[in-house]
Amino acid sequence: QVQLVESGGGLVQAGGSLRLSCVFSGSIFGFNNVGWYRQAPGKQRELVAIYPRTGSRIYADSVRGRFTVSRDVVKNILYLQMNSLVPEDTAVYYCNADGDGGGWGQGTQVTVSS
Repeated sequence: QVQLVESGGGLVQAGGSLRLSCVFSGSIFGFNNVGWYRQAPGKQRELVAIYPRTGSRIYADSVRGRFTVSRDVVKNILYLQMNSLVPEDTAVYYCNADGDGGGWGQGTQVTVSS
C-alpha cells in the first residue's frame, strides 16, 4: 500500500495562501485518481480537488477558482495551492490515492483566521 505524507498546513489569515504537498512513497501514476479531501470539526469528509488519471481536474464548487491541484510526476508529489482563503476553509486536509494499493495520508491542519 502506498504511503502518503502531507505537509504545508498551518495558521493563516483570511485572504492568505498556503500550498499543501503530499509525497507518495511510489509512483503517482499507479492510481485511478489522486486528490485532496478535507474534514472540518463536526462535519463529514468532503472532496476538495481531484487530479484524475484522464480528463479534467475536478473541484468542489466552494473552492473552484481559488484552489489548484497539480502534480510533479518526477518527485511523485501532489500539491494543492490554496489562495484567497476564508475561515470556512478551516479543516484537516487529507491526500488520497484511489485504486489498488491506494489509501489516505494522515492529514494536515489548515486554520484560517478572520
